Amino acid sequence: MAQVLVRDISTEVVSRLKKRARENGRSLQAELKLTLEQNAQLGHDEAWSLAARLRRRLGGRRHSDSVRLLARDRRR
Repeated sequence: MAQVLVRDISTEVVSRLKKRARENGRSLQAELKLTLEQNAQLGHDEAWSLAARLRRRLGGRRHSDSVRLLARDRRR
């Protein structure tokens, strides 16, 4: 088995991953391994299918205009 080292992950992201691992009854390492394995298996067709499911789930909700948000962020 190979090993991977990931550097410079924000403490907020690590906290969320630890919480998710706790909720799933797994260690942080086991949660990360499962997440990586699942995402590595996601092919092109599966990714489009997942995106379509997410669009349906979010359909009808009001969303902010990302163009304005990006413009405002760039002015900072």
